[in-house]
Amino acid sequence: MMVGMISTRLANPLIAITFCIVAVHCGRKGDPIPRPRAAAQAMTVYPEGLRRIRMVLPLADVKGDSLVGIEIVRVLYLPMGLTKPTPEEVFSRGEVVLERRRPDLPGPGETLVMDLKSLQRPQGWIVLVAVRLGNVPGKPSEVLPWMDPAL
Repeated sequence: MMVGMISTRLANPLIAITFCIVAVHCGRKGDPIPRPRAAAQAMTVYPEGLRRIRMVLPLADVKGDSLVGIEIVRVLYLPMGLTKPTPEEVFSRGEVVLERRRPDLPGPGETLVMDLKSLQRPQGWIVLVAVRLGNVPGKPSEVLPWMDPAL
């Protein structure tokens, strides 16, 4: 009877030690992986004359979650073609011609006015894109015509 009790008493600490070792060595090691950021919704843009654009920064991402902030606002330009391109075409084939970065950007839902006098390009099309931290571009705005600066 005594022999059975001794083996049971020794087995419990061994099980506990084994469980602790397994628990300590389980799981992923290293820094936690942040969840991927979703793209921001498209900005609402309003032309103010030929060289100024008023935009309202998005409040949410494409999934509907609220945004903490925008890192960069980019202006993309595509030369004039035979037809008006879609916002996605200007975004994919156009070139970045102007950027505005934090801390010079207002918060989500606020208005920003950009002066495009320095943009020296022939007639074409422009879109504006809000870029989140991690270089995650949002949906492009509606396509706006860009007039020749010589006008």
